[in-house]
Amino acid sequence: MPIFLQFHAKPEMMIIRTLPPKIIDLDFSGVDFPLPDPVQVASNLNVMYRQMVTANYPTLFLGRPYRAGDEPEPGAGSLEDVPHTTVHIWTGDADQANRENMGVFYAAARDPIFFSHHGNIDRLWEVWKKLPGGKRKNFTDPDWLDTAFLFYDENANLVRVKIRDCLDTTKLRYGFQDVASPWINARPKPKPNKQKPKVAVATADPTKPIGLLNKTVSVVVQRPNKRRSTKPKEVEVLVIERIEYRIDMYVKFNVLINDEPDTPGKPDSAEFAGTFVNVPHGRNKTVKTSLRLGISELLEDLKAEE
Repeated sequence: MPIFLQFHAKPEMMIIRTLPPKIIDLDFSGVDFPLPDPVQVASNLNVMYRQMVTANYPTLFLGRPYRAGDEPEPGAGSLEDVPHTTVHIWTGDADQANRENMGVFYAAARDPIFFSHHGNIDRLWEVWKKLPGGKRKNFTDPDWLDTAFLFYDENANLVRVKIRDCLDTTKLRYGFQDVASPWINARPKPKPNKQKPKVAVATADPTKPIGLLNKTVSVVVQRPNKRRSTKPKEVEVLVIERIEYRIDMYVKFNVLINDEPDTPGKPDSAEFAGTFVNVPHGRNKTVKTSLRLGISELLEDLKAEE
């Protein structure tokens, strides 16, 4: 956290564990597990690699289409889940009833870090579009481009702004500083295989629900085709559907492939595919969503393509 932010926070809302020089945990699960700084930094770089480099298609990075009349929460992109939501939860206060401020939607903007955090998320969006590989472009669907929001401008006039109006930052007269992105080379390394890869074994019933995620759950996933096309631009995607949860509750789970269920890996594991996170918002309502994770590179690293 930038040190200047602590001077703008109310004393009663200061959270000691988040103050400089503490390093954020981008895999934060609601409970602190302190790690040595070099280990935490390495873990964060691994997280960012998965979220930024592996998610190399618009629907993986930006999320699923959400049109008028659709049920809410169709499926967030990698950037929305992590680092966006984990920063919200980590900087929220567990001693407050609803993890105020950052840890709950209604109060998040009260925290001085809110603006800079979302500015950084927008910066990462720009960085993502310039990375090599995949199809790193914004959606061209008119439903997305013409989605409009109402704001008050600097003169207190109500104005309508469309998404297409905000995609070119040069037209908005601002840009982002070019800084190093050390996570670009932080591809997790596979550990020695302890068992034969199971990914290609087709036994699971895709219609059978997994059940309550209050413990580690292991499932053998059926692949439509054991061999991917030789076309270099194709990406294999793991889809987890019908994730049911209350939107007013904090929810997080990690997804790993070919891992040991008794000792699940962390972001530094090549088996780590991605994360689902929800920051509490709205009222007590149960919704269903989905999670899509690009796993082509992961399968290559685990030698589980065949």
